[in-house]
Amino acid sequence: MELENQTGIIEFFLLGLSEDPELQPILFGLFLLMYLVTVLGNLLIILVIVSDSHLHTPMYFFLSNLSFTDICFSTTTVPKMLVNLQRQSKAISYTGCITQLSFILLFAGMENFLLAAMAYDRYVAICTPLHYAAIMKFHLCFLMILFSLCLSIMDALLHGLMILQLSFCTHLEIPHFFCELDQVIKLACSDTLINNILVYAVTSALGGVPLLGIIFSYFKIMSSIMRMPSPGGRYKAFSTCGSHLSVVSLFYGTAFGVYISSAFTESYRKTSVAALMYTVLTPMLNPFIYSLRNRDIKKALRKII
Repeated sequence: MELENQTGIIEFFLLGLSEDPELQPILFGLFLLMYLVTVLGNLLIILVIVSDSHLHTPMYFFLSNLSFTDICFSTTTVPKMLVNLQRQSKAISYTGCITQLSFILLFAGMENFLLAAMAYDRYVAICTPLHYAAIMKFHLCFLMILFSLCLSIMDALLHGLMILQLSFCTHLEIPHFFCELDQVIKLACSDTLINNILVYAVTSALGGVPLLGIIFSYFKIMSSIMRMPSPGGRYKAFSTCGSHLSVVSLFYGTAFGVYISSAFTESYRKTSVAALMYTVLTPMLNPFIYSLRNRDIKKALRKII
């Protein structure tokens, strides 16, 4: 196949979830509703945290940043999908695809690091409660957010710049509703060995280390809770982690589902549905998890209402 110059006009085609024209209006309405719920729900969480002085603590500082990241994560993929559904088009420009891919990596990385930071916060609060105020100072929380942002930006720039070095063929169909890194690399006609090595190495480092930190934190938390003498104390300590543990399970569960489905199934629609859970459903459900399971958030919500 004829190679296309990277500086020339290249368009990728996002196959999406369905090619049935009758389903397009239904999908448009469904995803528009999900996007509005995601944005409004996460904005409400941020508003509640900012407006209530009792929630100006490290845990809710991380939660407000997580809600902002969820809004950005969803905005990276859903609006373009809505535009394509409305126009009955599947095209995305070469520049648009690389830009979308980079922002997805940025906000996915931020979510990953924020969940690890929140796990560390819960570890300090439960395992060393007397030293919590001395350890979890605002400048440390700010540095953790800044460090997470810098690593995520470096990750996104690295992969984005490496994609720019590739040449692409005339068959440019992506079996997703957004530009997913692995699928874009598969479309290249030039050698992708370095890109694939970087994907596995960087994903293992930037994804595996925070996950191991979360597992270690919860191992120590569970050990500390089991040593508590009263059942009431154990329940109270564990209840403070319930919302975060639910979000962690949802985020990593759907993320692993995407890669397992892409590895063991040839159907691009099944892979797209798995990716939908990861990129759209998780940011939408996070505000509900925190508002329904968290007593402080519910109390602050009642004040605002």
